[in-house]
Amino acid sequence: MDPGLNSVLKWAVENSEASVSDPAAASPSSRGLDAAALAALMGGPSDADMMISSMQAVLSTDPEVSVDDKLVAFDNFEQLIENLDNANNLGPLMLWTPLLSCLTHEEPDIRKMAAWCIGTAVQNNEKSQERLIAMNGIPLLVKLATEKEEIKLVRRKAVYALSSACRNHQPAMNELVCELEKMGRKQGKVDAADMDACDVVIGGLREDADNGV
Repeated sequence: MDPGLNSVLKWAVENSEASVSDPAAASPSSRGLDAAALAALMGGPSDADMMISSMQAVLSTDPEVSVDDKLVAFDNFEQLIENLDNANNLGPLMLWTPLLSCLTHEEPDIRKMAAWCIGTAVQNNEKSQERLIAMNGIPLLVKLATEKEEIKLVRRKAVYALSSACRNHQPAMNELVCELEKMGRKQGKVDAADMDACDVVIGGLREDADNGV
């Protein structure tokens, strides 16, 4: 059982017994019911609320919100969108635009987390893959993945995001190939359902990221 709910149940039993002889004992504070238990009883913030709050923290200009604080918020955001429904709510919650904007953030770790979250959101998720294309996210990820002056970990996360976006999703693969060919990297037609063919494209990007080329 969830610890908070267990605490609520325990309090309810003790409180009902105590209130028989002492009505004042019915107060939650007098019986030691903590805020977390009350939240479990009354209902805490929804996943949508937490996603919005996390992104607000990431984008905060408040000097008291440190980079470490933003990274914690981004990590929470990434865990939330591991849930398919939450990932698909990025659009209705208007969170794709701020998420994509983080790909050009001045802090490398923020850029890395943005690419990571995008990869999580679109993996095996056609609805989010389509949304990424509609938001012109593929060119941003290609730029991040191929930028020679970018740090390796950021480039690798951008490659991960591209891999998640393009495998088994032909429109995304077509756009990736188009962007690479604009850079002079001839790919030809790549079947997004052919994992070996995908590995050639993604593996090449990953190798370039590792070698800084």
